[in-house]
Amino acid sequence: MLREWEPGEVRTMDDFVAELRKLKARAGNPSITQITRRVHLAWQRAGRPCGEWPARSTVGNCFRFGRRRPNADLLLAVVHALVDGDAAAVSAWRQALRTVLGEAEAAGRVAAAGRLPDLPAGHVVREGLVERASHVLDDGALVLEGQAGIGKTSLAVDLARHIRTAGPVLFADLRGSAVGGAPPADPRAVLESFLRILGVAGERIPYGLDARARLYRRLLGASAPLVVLDDAADADQVRPLLPAGPTGATLVTSRTRLAELDGVRRMSVPALEPKEALAVLRATAGAGRIEEDEQTAGRMAELLGRHPLALSVIGRHLREHPDWELADYSSEPLAALALEGGVRAALAATDAKLPGEERRLLRLLALHPRRPFTARTAAVLADRPDAETRALLAALVRSHLVEEGAEGYHLPNLVHAYARERIGIDEPASCVRRAVERVFVHHYSTVAVAV
Repeated sequence: MLREWEPGEVRTMDDFVAELRKLKARAGNPSITQITRRVHLAWQRAGRPCGEWPARSTVGNCFRFGRRRPNADLLLAVVHALVDGDAAAVSAWRQALRTVLGEAEAAGRVAAAGRLPDLPAGHVVREGLVERASHVLDDGALVLEGQAGIGKTSLAVDLARHIRTAGPVLFADLRGSAVGGAPPADPRAVLESFLRILGVAGERIPYGLDARARLYRRLLGASAPLVVLDDAADADQVRPLLPAGPTGATLVTSRTRLAELDGVRRMSVPALEPKEALAVLRATAGAGRIEEDEQTAGRMAELLGRHPLALSVIGRHLREHPDWELADYSSEPLAALALEGGVRAALAATDAKLPGEERRLLRLLALHPRRPFTARTAAVLADRPDAETRALLAALVRSHLVEEGAEGYHLPNLVHAYARERIGIDEPASCVRRAVERVFVHHYSTVAVAV
């Protein structure tokens, strides 16, 4: 529970200012003049020359939203004045300010370019999917959605090369699911990068998000631009970056379903076709390694769900370990190697964005055998009401961690392996045992009723 003087959760400068306004109210709502006098007195006692003391208007600006260059020293002095020198409270506010300034700096770092990125060696073009996506796209915007590592970025780049519009090319990594806790890219910073690429001098770039978006759209006009927005976090991040012209194309990739985006087409990126999966293994492991036992290689691809990232990981392992026969890659070591080679990190980045109850359900679902299950079974595992569980399942489906089909829900093989790992770490054995007992009784009673 927060102490009276400490801030709530803050991530942006506006969050910090909102909390500062609440603190002012809790402190009896002193006037800006009174706060300024307290700051002057504290700085006088600290021996700071009067030339450094802030003006009343400067102190008043601390409570304004949209701060561009916050003065951390003055903000903490205002907090000190409001909490009557409470050292613990000032320390909490100092940490919150560090978080805000760090988040803002990290979100402002943008990887944007006026060209398409290079794809890794051994990349296999999914020609059928590129053709299908180009028909879906036409002019306008297309969102490519799918599981982590399923090949959304590669498909977007291949599709962009297939389109070949006459206008400018803009690419940005929005870091919606960045590994390591980096925040998603600030759309205001992305627009600044795009405007510079389009030839706007730094001093001519407006500060506000809306003003930058208007200038960006005006410059693109009817020039048939090609814009690729990779790894979007949510609709709010993407919306200001969409061109408004009648021609051109915009491609967005995301691990979540951006249902709130109006006027865009959507396409779920599926697993590779069997022939494409073998082509990825050949490209990464070497054709000779795969052709010596193509049937076993095909089984390996199926066990990996024909997942491009996992296949690339196993292909590299095959190339680097010539003493391993294809038959050595049975189900368990195959999944473990894929997770260790990068799939775990990709899934963990998606998992980290989930609320606690969704993450817990994902782990409990790994206790179910690898076959479709119903929402009722999931509710029994989680020991939650059916309606609440259906809402949690819907959220997991939107994040492409659970798949829904005609026979019910199921976990993709690699997600199942990841969740099996996590449940032993995140859930106590007693909870796991009770969940298994509940689902066993449920299945037993279901069969008994059917008989």
